[in-house]
Amino acid sequence: MTSILITCGVIIAIATFVIGAYNNGVRLRNYVKEAFSTMDVYMKKRWDLIPNLVETVKGYASHEKGLLEQLTQLRSGNYSTMSDAQKLETNSELTQVLTRFMAVAENYPDLKANQNFMQLSDELSAVEADIANARKYYNGTVRELNTFLEVFPTNMIGSMFGIQREKMFEISESERQNVKVSFND
Repeated sequence: MTSILITCGVIIAIATFVIGAYNNGVRLRNYVKEAFSTMDVYMKKRWDLIPNLVETVKGYASHEKGLLEQLTQLRSGNYSTMSDAQKLETNSELTQVLTRFMAVAENYPDLKANQNFMQLSDELSAVEADIANARKYYNGTVRELNTFLEVFPTNMIGSMFGIQREKMFEISESERQNVKVSFND
């Protein structure tokens, strides 16, 4: 009788651990999805600001045609049909081009004084800050999920139930470089 009680106690303890670990893995996976959705909202907001910014700058910086075309080309896809990986890749490229774009705009006093440009520039700066914060949150939730999937014994629970690792948001090597402004585009 005692061995049956001990066996039942061990089975209950193991089942409780498995259920708790599974629920924790699902919770972490949902945090990652929420974090990506938050970041996605800000990236979409930036996506929608770009055409207005490009149109405002066109009249002032016509000889920056190459940079404007590059920005327009990056923005030409349909955001809602992109995969999460495509959104991250495209927005990484947009970050790089927008940084160059804003650096070039600094060289046009009339443009910098334009009320519409100033408003769009301020909105873009705010969105960029929101994206940076959302990326930090996203990476934090991914770190938690990936740690759960790497440590013993929860790594067995994660693999048993098909919970997958997620990729951290990382900037490209070209984004790590200083912005180089060239007027030969």
